[in-house]
Amino acid sequence: MAKTDYQNIDEYHSAFPGEMQQRLQQVRSIIKKIAPEAEEVISYQIPAFKIGKKFLIYYAAFAKHLTLSSPWSQALLQRFEADLKGLKVSKSAIQFPNDKPLPLQLIRG
Repeated sequence: MAKTDYQNIDEYHSAFPGEMQQRLQQVRSIIKKIAPEAEEVISYQIPAFKIGKKFLIYYAAFAKHLTLSSPWSQALLQRFEADLKGLKVSKSAIQFPNDKPLPLQLIRG
């Protein structure tokens, strides 16, 4: 992944191998279904979705994981605490290991 000046989400996705592209597209499709009014953008050189000036979610691919990032509320994290067990979670990000299937139902919320 040499390029770092992505103009759109398709360019970002295409910078990765096929399997990672599929994982990224799965996340993108879920977000588009949940928030069809959200605008796709590149922010901080990663895919993001926003409504107006408010960013809803970011996602990014890494060698060992895919990350979803958002200003999660503590209540939301507590609600899904059991589902998040075994994942690396911070106040604003959840890492999904690339060597495991994406928990699509969890991502859908």
